Amino acid sequence: MTETMSGAEMVIKALQDQGVEHIFGYPGGAVLPIYDAMFHQDKVKHVLVRHEQAAAHAADGYARASGRVGVCLGTSGPGATNLVTGIGTAMLDSVPMVVITGNVPAALLGKDAFQEIDITGITLPMTKHNYLVRNADDIPHAVAEAFHLARSGRPGPVHIDITKDALMGETSAPHPSQAEIEAGLPGYRPKLDGNPRQLKTIAAAIAVAERPMLLVGHGVFIAK
Repeated sequence: MTETMSGAEMVIKALQDQGVEHIFGYPGGAVLPIYDAMFHQDKVKHVLVRHEQAAAHAADGYARASGRVGVCLGTSGPGATNLVTGIGTAMLDSVPMVVITGNVPAALLGKDAFQEIDITGITLPMTKHNYLVRNADDIPHAVAEAFHLARSGRPGPVHIDITKDALMGETSAPHPSQAEIEAGLPGYRPKLDGNPRQLKTIAAAIAVAERPMLLVGHGVFIAK
């Protein structure tokens, strides 16, 4: 039988299942349950930064250097908005990153509660996908999907916002299999091959150029 644990403990378990070894973050009220759970295990190492923006940039740099998905953690409100610049950088440079934030209890969403900001609405234009998790049972699936989306196709950042009551609630939800993850994303079919028409156009231009020069960047290296 699946062990019953808190939503915060499930976040750490889900990260462990994804092979995460380092997470960059800065503590705050909404995510203290995650920190409590983090300090009762030794597989995921937390790297304390001095500002949430540094956490996002550190996760970005970690992903570029290691080839793995970078993970950062921030609290609600202004703590979450401090991550935005790093998220935008990862999106524009195709860097796989999972951003986790805490939020007010679900019953207070949209009611101008203390430290409540619509961070999912803010990050929507600059992420591959984002999640607003209101139930502890949804945590393992959201985390697994986020990592699949971040690292597949054109890599990029995925944001998971979790309400405080979800972090403090109890759950025994299992970690989904890869087949279950893909079944839950029926519309996600990233193209991995180049466009034949564009490739022919480029090849023709190179063929007639006397001194062809190619300006290539990060996307070419990602696509190998």
